Amino acid sequence: MVLTKREFLKLSVTLLAGAPFSSCSRGILDPKRFLIGLSQSTMNNTWRVAMVEGNRRYAAAHFADVGLIVTDAQNSAATQTSDVETLLARGVKVLLLSAVESHALVPATREAMAQGVKVITLDRKVDTPVTAHIGADNRDIGFKAGQFIAQRMNGLGGVIEIQGSAGNSTTIDRSLGFHEALVAFPGVKILATQNVDWTTEPARKFMEDSLQRFDSNEVGGVYAHNDDMALGAIQALEQTGRLARVNVVSIDGQESAIDAVKTGRMTATFLYPVCAPEGIQAAYRAVQGEAIPQAIVLPSPRVDSSNVDSYLGKGF
Repeated sequence: MVLTKREFLKLSVTLLAGAPFSSCSRGILDPKRFLIGLSQSTMNNTWRVAMVEGNRRYAAAHFADVGLIVTDAQNSAATQTSDVETLLARGVKVLLLSAVESHALVPATREAMAQGVKVITLDRKVDTPVTAHIGADNRDIGFKAGQFIAQRMNGLGGVIEIQGSAGNSTTIDRSLGFHEALVAFPGVKILATQNVDWTTEPARKFMEDSLQRFDSNEVGGVYAHNDDMALGAIQALEQTGRLARVNVVSIDGQESAIDAVKTGRMTATFLYPVCAPEGIQAAYRAVQGEAIPQAIVLPSPRVDSSNVDSYLGKGF
């Protein structure tokens, strides 16, 4: 069964008054009745920090009987596998997992499921069955981004694609949908693409290199898989005086990107919810033995010049 965010929230349990969490060396641990683990792939970008903090704050405010342990894999599948093993050893009843790589985390995920631990993937999927997945439809977002940028370019010109990290479902789907959309626009060509791990500075450097390779009448668009990378690309475009001629489209909806849309520095961003508080809400229901839907699909509207005013101040 697939539920929308609104339908899911209607089914949420009555929330309890909460208590603050205490710090520990690898994460946040408050030893209470229910232990829930959140294995984050990395904390090197704004969106992932917002995911952790959003779920942490909600748990502290509403679930007095929950202890939340947060780990940071620092973008290493090996580290995340070890993190999951540690969480299982600590006795978590539910594992919230946002995987570094979709395939590399399969053994650890299967072990968790085999031990009777409920596994809920956030944003990124793993290549094995889990209890539930929460996130927006990345392939659909990529497709809509491709359509939009091609239309803005009047179906002609070159695009630079700046991808996230290799091997995870988010990067794969955001790229796949984008490429599928461009099939209908044969005059739009992808000039260059590179994985830069979701971060600003490598994206800026890749954009600088691309602008040296291609002249101003070749590059008409930039498609970045997240806002941090888009903002890096914008820096490079501004430094060369070429931003006004390039459509920059991104995904996430952080406040700095929404502001960039408002000022005309970015053409559009697609909002991608940080899976908070939906993640901890689903985990709480699961830890109490309640059934949760296998897929909770979150909305991802486009923010552009036509509607940006209604989103100002609402980013993360």
